[in-house]
Amino acid sequence: MTPEFSIKTFDELTSVDLYHILKARSQVFVVEQNCAYQDIDEADFDCLHLVAHHNEKLIGYCRIITPNASAESIPAIGRVLVLPQYRGNGLARKIMTEAIKYCHKKYGKKTPIAIAAQTYLINFYQSLGFSANSDFYLADGLEHVNMVLYPAKKVKAPTQSSSTSTILNFILLILAVLFVIGVVYLMI
Repeated sequence: MTPEFSIKTFDELTSVDLYHILKARSQVFVVEQNCAYQDIDEADFDCLHLVAHHNEKLIGYCRIITPNASAESIPAIGRVLVLPQYRGNGLARKIMTEAIKYCHKKYGKKTPIAIAAQTYLINFYQSLGFSANSDFYLADGLEHVNMVLYPAKKVKAPTQSSSTSTILNFILLILAVLFVIGVVYLMI
């Protein structure tokens, strides 16, 4: 199954889009996780809404919280979900990859990305490059940890100093001369 992705601002969502997003969020975060909490919040207005579709049906979702709406002044990814019947096929990874790519494109590859992860998903988010940067805490009765995807640091190949290079070249020259002398000696 190859999902199709769309990213829309709140104002670009149709009433049907919004209905399916809120229905999925309620199904996963309220009913399935048995967690009575106010899922709909003011942040939705300032978020970008990434939807994974298959045959025009919502199968997964996340929201991207813009830096100006984020408490940490960096982009954040939240409300990541895959509907139960579509789990186990790597869809969550595809959703996160799309969200990360979008954040890098929109805010630059040097900008960190935050997520408030439920603790049972720490290994999943670590596999995407996120690192925990807080202690565990309860949010709406569920254990969470703050995580950040820091920019990848480029590792420079070690360079040899000119004196090291000169010494190595000299040693190679001596070995080559000795080899030639040895071949000439064997031929005599």
